[in-house]
This record gives sequence, structure tokens and C-alpha cells, in this order.
Amino acid sequence: MVSSRTLRALGITLAVAIIGAVAASAATSASNATVIRIWADNDRKAAVQKVAGEWAASKGVEVEVVLKDFGRIRDDLKTVAVENAPDVIVGAHDWTGQLAADGLVQPIFPSKAVRAKIPTYALNAFSYGIASKRLYGAPVALENLGLIVNKNLTRIPKTFAQLQAYALAFQKKSADNIGLAVPQGANGDAYHMYPFFSGLCGYVFGTNKAGNLDPSDIGLSDPAFLKNVGQVNTWNKAGFLNSKVDYGIARDAFLTKRTAAFWITGPWEADSLKKAGGAGLKYTIVPFPKNACASVPFLGVQGFMVTKYATDHGVESLAKDLVGNYMLGADAQVALAAANGRFPANVDAGKQVKDPVLKLFGRAGVGGVPMPNIPQMGAVWSELGGAWVKATKGADATPARVAFVTAARNIANKIG
Repeated sequence: MVSSRTLRALGITLAVAIIGAVAASAATSASNATVIRIWADNDRKAAVQKVAGEWAASKGVEVEVVLKDFGRIRDDLKTVAVENAPDVIVGAHDWTGQLAADGLVQPIFPSKAVRAKIPTYALNAFSYGIASKRLYGAPVALENLGLIVNKNLTRIPKTFAQLQAYALAFQKKSADNIGLAVPQGANGDAYHMYPFFSGLCGYVFGTNKAGNLDPSDIGLSDPAFLKNVGQVNTWNKAGFLNSKVDYGIARDAFLTKRTAAFWITGPWEADSLKKAGGAGLKYTIVPFPKNACASVPFLGVQGFMVTKYATDHGVESLAKDLVGNYMLGADAQVALAAANGRFPANVDAGKQVKDPVLKLFGRAGVGGVPMPNIPQMGAVWSELGGAWVKATKGADATPARVAFVTAARNIANKIG
């Protein structure tokens, strides 16, 4: 007959065995859990962890957000080992062309209902193709320039003629005054000059019949632009534009010295503007007034892309759901906008933005032109910026038509 002591011992042993088996099973399950790995930079890591984590919890999977320097995400994606590679990356829209051409990112296919909440120009930013365009990323944040007006010094212009008149009137009051503080500097700044370029009916690349960017159609020598380019000579002669003004000079003149009536900058200066506002600066942010054509800024669009490694890791479907549906939704973009200080791409999310400065920058970006995302854009920046410098350097300026036609020829030669 088995003693009660023996039975108790057997019971304890059995209980320990069961607990051990359960623990081992749980450990095995944890080690086998489906994980979506995301590369994000320091500015976005916490927000991405929160937003993607909420999606993951609803799917019964996990997300691992790996901190990467923003500038390294694109480059490291080319050389990373498969076992360490991300399934999803945070990226800039102008990476799209090269990453897609290299086969490093995959197209996504949001539903019509999801796409309907994103402006066409934001979707175009992450679209790429030679024969036909495909969407390679989920646009979540828009970044653009606005016209900042010092209301203590001047009035809000309704037309381009008023902008020019108000700026020059203020400039004439003192030799230290800058009517319009737009950054250029010795190396030029095609990005900050784009509202003037588009206002003269300029463009970088045209599009082909399929709607894709056409690098053979270079807008710096387009007849409509050249018809208006003589205005640049007038701006240079009057001092309305001056290439000697670089970013530091422009910023200091508007924020610190208060010797600039207008300033062109973007949402990265939101905190500085709010601080100056607390110190007595009365300002507002408005869209650029229309010139011969709509004076719209370049758009920088940030978002998420699914990498080729999601297929290698067996999570392609999940990664595309996260990027192509969830991250395009209003709830996700409201949270990301609050954390990153950039206006959301989703129109419903945009209506929920509370920050007054961010709202104004959002309005200033409506209708903006995404920076071309094809690889040939690398041939443009220095030439377009350089043409503006040469045409607005004062008495020694090159006639604007010559400067831009020469730049167009140089771009065509670089593209080949």
C-alpha cells in the first residue's frame, strides 16, 4: 500500500513537471511569436512603437522597432544581412525611385476607401514606375515651406504684387532691413526657391502619357517658364531677392533682430516661432501668393515602406496590412503628427490637428509639388540652386534666361 507521504511526493513531482512543461511551452511560443521589425529614427521611434504596437496587439503579433540614424536607413538597407533586415522602414518619399529600382521595397495596395483619404499629390510622392506607376509607401507626414509674416512690421499680402511691394517698402526704411528673408547662400538653395520657380510656371521634370516623371522633359528651359523668367532680373535689380542671404542670416533677421518683414521656412522652426511669439513677435503663416502660375512649395513626404525582406521573413502580408492600411488611417496619423510635429497626409487626421502653427503650415502646403523621387533628381539640386544664385547676386548677376537655360543643359548632360 502506498503511503500518504509517497502520494504527496508524487503529487509535488507531477505538479513541478506540469509547471515546467507549461513554462517551456510558453517560452517556445514566445520565441516563435511573429515579429515585424521596423527601422525608425530617434525622432519617430517612440511614436512608431506606440502606433505600430497597437496594430500588432490587434493582430496577435509583435513589433520590434530598431533605432537607426535617419540618414543610414536607406544606405544600410542595401547591405544588411537577411536575418537582421527590417520588414518595414520609415523613410522619405524621394528615396522611392532608387529603392524601387533596386528592388529593395515592395508595392502596396490600399483599398479605394483608404486611398480616398490621402491627397493625390501625397500618394504620387511615394509612387514610381516607368511603364506604370505603383505605390511603394504610405505617406503619413507632410513637410513644406510657408510664408511667415511679421505682423508688427508689415501687412499680409493677398497677391504676389502686394508681397513684392510690402517687402520692398519695408526694405527701403533702413539699410539693415530685409524685405523677404529667403535662404540661398553661396551654394544656392533650390528647395527654398521653389515657390518662386513654380510661380513663374517652372517645373523640374514633366510627365509622360502614363503620368510618370519624365527626366527628358526638363522644365528649366520650358517656354512658359522662360516667358516669365525676366521677372527674376527685376527682382534682382530691386533687391527683392538676394543670394547673399543664407539660412542663418534669414533666421536671425526674422526671429532675433526683427529686421525682416517676411521669412520663408518650414515646420522645423515651429518651436522657435512659438518662443518668439511669447516674446512679442506677432506673426502668421500664409500660403505663397499666386504669381503667373500657382506659387506652391516643394513637398517633403515621410512615410513607411515594406521591404523585400518581409517576404524572406514570411511576414509580407502582415507588413503590407500595417503599412498599406493601418498607417494610412486617421487614428495612426493623428498620433504620429502629435509626436513628430508634421502635418498628417490623411485629410481626416488633418482636421484633428490642434497645434496652431502646424495647422498653418498644413494650409500653406496644399497643392504642393512632391520633390521628384526618381534617381535623376540628383543631377538637379546644385544646378537649379546655382542658377538662382547667379541670377540674384546683384550687380554681377547673370541674366536669368542665360542662367536657367545653362542649368537645364547641364542637367541634361548629367542625366545623359
